Amino acid sequence: MSLKKSIVLIFIILLIDQVSKVYIKTHFKLQENIEIFSWFQIYFIENDGMAWGTKISDFTSFISERTAKIALTVFRIVAIFGIGYWLYDATKKQSSKTLILAIALIFAGALGNIIDSVFYGVLFDDSFNQVAQFLPEAGGYDSLLHGKVVDMLYFPLFSVDLPEWFPISGGKRFNFFEPVFNIADVAISTGFIMLIVFNKKAFPKSNK
Repeated sequence: MSLKKSIVLIFIILLIDQVSKVYIKTHFKLQENIEIFSWFQIYFIENDGMAWGTKISDFTSFISERTAKIALTVFRIVAIFGIGYWLYDATKKQSSKTLILAIALIFAGALGNIIDSVFYGVLFDDSFNQVAQFLPEAGGYDSLLHGKVVDMLYFPLFSVDLPEWFPISGGKRFNFFEPVFNIADVAISTGFIMLIVFNKKAFPKSNK
């Protein structure tokens, strides 16, 4: 798989990801949902940049959320340059198609969520109790690097009441699948799964 084809794939994923996010952001209020099927909903939420709807506050207790947000965004920007170089090097060395495809998916997904984190705070106003506007006259809901990632894909496949004897979550209702995510998350996860499941194809051993 050539670098040119990888770039085309990345562009297509980014386009689908950003179009879906902008549409949701400009047509839905925060936490508004539409049931497509009993097992699939369009459900609009925002997160601070963690994958699969996870909140930064779930992992930070010793620093402020805004500081953690900037740190996470900067880390992801640095990481995207590393992934980009990895993709360039893999295509230059004519590595396996599986490896190049996986890297391209991870790169596209990471870049898609970085765009939200870096720019959405200044491009849109708040979605709380209202449908956000693109480039509002009063300015965005936050500053550069403080944007929130838009998630909308929700698959509540089934729910069960766990028995009291069940460890940790006994007596509670268990929902599968709980996370709300986006196209970028799907691309990243697919890339990582490919590297794990098709590890031997992605990293073939050289014949001596």
